[in-house]
Formats: sequence, structure tokens, C-alpha cells
Amino acid sequence: MAVNVLWYYAIGFIIIWTLAILFKDRLKIDIEGPLLMRRTQRLRDSIDYIANLSPKCWIWIMNLGLPVAFFFMAVMLILIINSLPTTFSNPSMALVLPGIDIPGSPIVIPLGYGIIALMTVMIVHEFGHGIIARVEGVKIKSIGVLLLAVLPGAFVEPDEEDIKKSPPISKLRIYAAGSIFNLILALKSYIILVFIGVLIIGSVFIGIPGLNIPGTTITTQPIGFAVNGPVFPTFHEEGVEITRITPKSPADGILTPGTVVQSINGVNVTSFTGFTTVLNHTHIGENVTFQTTQGNYSIIVGPSPKNSSRGYIGIEYHQHLAVNSDVKKAVGEELPWFIYSLQNLFFWILLLNLAIGTFNLLPMKPLDGGLLLEELLSYKLSKDKVKKIINPLSYALILIIGTMIIYSIGRGISLLF
Repeated sequence: MAVNVLWYYAIGFIIIWTLAILFKDRLKIDIEGPLLMRRTQRLRDSIDYIANLSPKCWIWIMNLGLPVAFFFMAVMLILIINSLPTTFSNPSMALVLPGIDIPGSPIVIPLGYGIIALMTVMIVHEFGHGIIARVEGVKIKSIGVLLLAVLPGAFVEPDEEDIKKSPPISKLRIYAAGSIFNLILALKSYIILVFIGVLIIGSVFIGIPGLNIPGTTITTQPIGFAVNGPVFPTFHEEGVEITRITPKSPADGILTPGTVVQSINGVNVTSFTGFTTVLNHTHIGENVTFQTTQGNYSIIVGPSPKNSSRGYIGIEYHQHLAVNSDVKKAVGEELPWFIYSLQNLFFWILLLNLAIGTFNLLPMKPLDGGLLLEELLSYKLSKDKVKKIINPLSYALILIIGTMIIYSIGRGISLLF
């Protein structure tokens, strides 16, 4: 599956970029490195309208957001530093693209949900910068759509001269706005997820962390309390469905997507949590028997590409649910499944806005976090001293993150082929 999706990306890249180069002037497309950009003036009025709805409210939100931004800057920096001892044995970062399953990647994003969620990340981030720029009196030169290789997005281009003339606090608000807007969208998505889960689907954890990532084996412990059953139950559990098999993994050629697993080694695993618990207790070299709706299958557990000391099967899965009979009689089957899909969509919107929004706060240029720290240090230090701090820090972080991503990709590709 991963190889197929990579081919789709490659074919899409060739077609889109060929057309962009051929019709560059006619379509008014700018090509800047790996970016295709088309600028327009049309949406500037919309940004002005949103900014003017309540300028004081936007200022208040950003005044609260600035401490949040610096908090996450510190958190992300600490996480990077703590990950240094395991950079090569267990890299904590990997390049993640929707639909791409590379062995050892910490997460696999579904293609459809992932593209939509990534679009919300980029649009909300850029419009956040634009709205706060207008609140602070900075002109918007242009707005546009872009394509980073094959990934769609949007951008807002403020007037750099206006920003330079702005007071330091205004610059801080503008630089932090993109990530703060991402975090606000993540919070709203979380509230929607809780609402859907508590009322209809269930198995929602109240607290952060405390989320099960749909379609993956990643789980975290809850903080607070758990809601294990919905107020208005819509589904019941009927096993765990295999959604994807990692190429060259122990499960490759044995299990197939769509297979519903009901027990492992005779242990009932009708719930997602039970399935994950049993798999987490398997050991390298162990012969594991999967009892499924299509028969029994035996798999020898191999070492994990991410951590060679842990067992690895090479499957992704989600809870296999069935619509309750009384619900089916009342509203049919389509509406419940639409709500379930909506829950998955908001989950990925939450996850990607949180992850990318906080990553962008890392104190390195050209990320917003680097601009924030540079402006903050400029309050008390000269430009030369600020450069002596920001530039080495940026180079060091770029080197660390680049090493993690390149090593993760290289190891994953070697396992694929």
C-alpha cells in the first residue's frame, strides 16, 4: 500500500509540475524552489472583515496566547534535547505524509483525512498571521494558494516594511498568531470529539493525553477520568479490523486488510484496548495465532524497525463496530457511519494542528518560534548578541531534526525494498 501511494504522489507531482511549468504565465503561477504559488488580492477584504469584527478581542486572545506560545517553545525544545540519546536507535521524528506507511514511522495518517487536516493546518495558520497583522495595522500584500511538491496549502503575505515599523509587542503577536490559531482549532476539535464520543460513540478519554489514535497502535494513558460508554449508544464492538499491512513486515502475505480479528492465542480481543494490550505483550520470535472471521493465521513476531528490542507484527487496525439494531431501525446505517467518519476527521484535525502548530514554535529560524525568540531577546540585547544566540541554536536544531528525519526515512525505505 505504501509503495502504491508513493507512486500516486510521484505521478501527481509530474503531472502538476509539468502543467505548471508549461502554463506558468497564463495561470500566473510563481515557482519558488519546491513551491508552486498563485497570488491574488481577492481575499484581503475577508481578512479585513474578520480582523475588524472585534480588534480588542483578537488582541486579548493573542495576549493570552503569547505565554502559551513560549510555553510550548520550551516544551518542544526540551523534547528535542531529551531525544538526543536515542537519535539513531529510536528517532522521535519522521517525515509523515498522508497515506504513506514507512516502517518505523511513529504514525500513519490516512490519505483522505490527512490531506483535509493538513489543509486546515496551513489555511488556519496563515490566516491567523493575516488577521492579527491587520489588527496591528500591517498591510497584506497578497493572499494565495500553494503546492509544496504535491501537498496543498495557503499563504498570507504581509508587508515586511510595515512589520519592521511595528512595536515589539505587535511583532510578537503577529509571529505567534499562526501557531496559536492552530492550537485554538485543535482545542475546538477536541471539544467536538468529546461531544461526539460521550453522546454517540463512547470510549473517549477526558484529559490530555488520553487518546487512542484511530488506525494505529498508539495509545496514551488518560488524565482525569474515562467515559467508556456513550450516553446514546450507537455501535457495539465486534472485534478489531486490520486496516493496513506494512510491506516486508512479519504480517505481510499472511493477514490482509479488511480481516476482522476476534481473538489472539485464544484471548478474546473484541475491543481495541484489549487487542493493543495483547500485542504489546508479545515477544520477538513468538508464534502468535490470530483467530479471524476468515480463519486462523500464525505469525512469527519480528523486531520493531523503530525499537529493535520490541516485538513487531506490522499491522494497523481500528475497532470493528456494528450499528446497534434499534439505531438501525430508527435512522438506518448511513447516518451513524457518517458521524463516525466525522469523529475520525476531527481527530486528525486535532492531532495535526497540535503537532505542527507546536513544532512551528521551535526556537529556530525560519520557523515562527525563531522569530519570536529573536524579537523577545531584542528587548534587552543588541542585534549582534541576538544573532550569536539565534543562529547557532537554529543551525543545531536544523541539524538534529534533519538527521532524525533522514535516518528514519533511510531505515524505512531499506526495510520496504
